[in-house]
Amino acid sequence: MFSSSASFRWPVLVVLLFGVVAGGWSLWLRTGSPPVPTYLVSGNGRLESTAYDVATRIPGRLIALRPREGDLVVRGDELGQIDVRDLQAQLTQSEALVRQAQQVAAEARATVVRCQSEGKLASATLVRTQELVARSFLSPQRLDQDLNNVRIADASLLAAQSKVAAADSAVLAAEANVRRIQSNVDDASLRAPVSGRVLYRLAEPGEVLAGGARVLTVLDPSDVFMTIFVPAGSAGQIALGSEARLRVDALADQYVPAQVIFVAERAQFTPREVETRDEREKLMFRVKLRVDSGWLSAHPDLLKPGMPAVGWVRLDASRSWPDQLPER
Repeated sequence: MFSSSASFRWPVLVVLLFGVVAGGWSLWLRTGSPPVPTYLVSGNGRLESTAYDVATRIPGRLIALRPREGDLVVRGDELGQIDVRDLQAQLTQSEALVRQAQQVAAEARATVVRCQSEGKLASATLVRTQELVARSFLSPQRLDQDLNNVRIADASLLAAQSKVAAADSAVLAAEANVRRIQSNVDDASLRAPVSGRVLYRLAEPGEVLAGGARVLTVLDPSDVFMTIFVPAGSAGQIALGSEARLRVDALADQYVPAQVIFVAERAQFTPREVETRDEREKLMFRVKLRVDSGWLSAHPDLLKPGMPAVGWVRLDASRSWPDQLPER
């Protein structure tokens, strides 16, 4: 037989156990993830941004570099400068050669005018000689001499015209050399390709850089995207332009609008850092999501490359988004 004290403890234990179960159920309802709708597919990833390298096109000594890592730059701003003293000397010399070539071309044209005048005189003289020879006032030998003078004048004109063409070509070559050197001088000024933030500063003033050496890396804040991997069964239902949403860890329950801009044509092995609900599924399709540009303009400083997030893609455009997406 049970004692009276033991009979009293059993109801108390039952009440306590019921309270624990009810409390746990209530906590799960508040913190548990809602079920995932079948028309949604998701994947984990990290935010990325298009990076642009500011590099030298010509070799030379870096004499100035203003931005530091983290600084904001505006497209077209001068960021640095390569020493161009040698190029400036070459430019001055080339400009002098252009003027010299232009003078030679002018002299060649003057020679053409003189040869044309001499040719006209020789032709007129030949006509008069032919009349006088026909009247027996001059000997046929003089006719041969005047005819030869016409031929000489024609040959001289052709030679002068050839010199004009050569002189014009020399002018064009000299002017092209000036433009080439001027282009190198212009490229010695390093300018921002986009408006963005400096990610890396890769050189310092005083360094002698080779052509193509990177100096700065600038991130474009207006082009933020994320790559996710989805199962093959869902990839076939994703179309370019499909609506997507990103749940960024740092933004709590705020959802970032995005759009599908790329779906891989072939499956690949799942990278190690990608988590899937079905660990047995080894082949996945890469999908690229781009954050809405209007949202980025309205929230310029919220998203940063490297932030972890979950990307959700809506497979059926006729279905509405749930009020709350699972945290994954």
